[in-house]
Amino acid sequence: MGAEEFLGNLLAKAGITLNGNRAWDLQVRDPRAYARVLRDGSIGFGEAFMAGWLDCERLDELIDRAYRADLTKRVEVLRWALLQAVRARLNPFGSRSRSFEIGEWHYDAGNDLFQLMLDKYMIYSCGYWQQAQTLEAAQADKLELICRKLELEPGMRLLDIGCGWGGLARYAAEHFGVSVVGITVSKQQLELGRRLATGLPVELRYADYRELSETFDRVVSVGMFEHVGRRHYRDFFRACERCLKESGILLLHTVGYLKQQAINPWYDKYIMPGVEFPTVANILDNAGKNLVLEDFHTWHGSHYDKTLMAWYERFDAGWDQLKGRYDETFRRMWKLYLQGCAGAFRAERMRVWQLVFSKGGIPGGYAYSGRHPNIERTAGVATT
Repeated sequence: MGAEEFLGNLLAKAGITLNGNRAWDLQVRDPRAYARVLRDGSIGFGEAFMAGWLDCERLDELIDRAYRADLTKRVEVLRWALLQAVRARLNPFGSRSRSFEIGEWHYDAGNDLFQLMLDKYMIYSCGYWQQAQTLEAAQADKLELICRKLELEPGMRLLDIGCGWGGLARYAAEHFGVSVVGITVSKQQLELGRRLATGLPVELRYADYRELSETFDRVVSVGMFEHVGRRHYRDFFRACERCLKESGILLLHTVGYLKQQAINPWYDKYIMPGVEFPTVANILDNAGKNLVLEDFHTWHGSHYDKTLMAWYERFDAGWDQLKGRYDETFRRMWKLYLQGCAGAFRAERMRVWQLVFSKGGIPGGYAYSGRHPNIERTAGVATT
């Protein structure tokens, strides 16, 4: 059986047709793609797509179908995963010496790209679509939910680990009257974030979380824990505990796997090198005895599916504004990244979790525990 026939039979198990006429069907523009995919798995598929050898109108639907049929297990190769495991042991991206590399690789891709793709607060993590109908509302509702779970009060001091462009910091300062210190490993995020926070009690720093020694009433980390690396989870939680006042609250927002598994090799190579999605056990086993779990909130994959597709729609619609600085290979890579991840969340391969910890427990208990209300918005002000 030749490579074309084998791949065609494999895709048929997921209802995908080679060169078919449906949006999720795979179009083959160069026959070299057949052997490349079978030889190199997700790396081969991704690079063939980036080169234009393969095409698909709706990669999100193709990936969803492929995951639900477990096709990736049948063609993925192990040598890339083994190579990455060796690399991680020698010099992991989560180490202090390499913690700034992900900022340079991914988050410094260009503020013009992210400003076009994201909402007005420039939140580069999953939106909360419980009631929201737009990306702007989903991200505002998520920020409101986080601030309420943190039980912020005027005059408090908040630390945001992995603050991005400072959107959460600005929201918390504007709506809850707190002062915020945010840290990032991206120079481009820092430069723009500082400008956006002008006039607010928000201080953004270019720093690694292990450098922190100040104390805060609250600590939050949204979409950063994925870059910490399993070897450094205890370092992360020690830093959070060190920075929290007694009975202070930590909120951790992260993507996670239902069970431990390797990261997609193409994603690891081209999008976020060194990223590791945790499991719930990974988190709880490393949090330490003095950080008390007060609340756990799991989000259905549809929340990130909708967020990623909203990002892609903005990216695609605004491509004419970007193509002078980014080439066609980048456009195809970004499409595979955004639509591919949307398909993975749609197939429930990953979840989003929000965990709330207190330092040593809260006298009288955690007031917000168990309450995850729909967020209603009236005249731009979030209320329950």
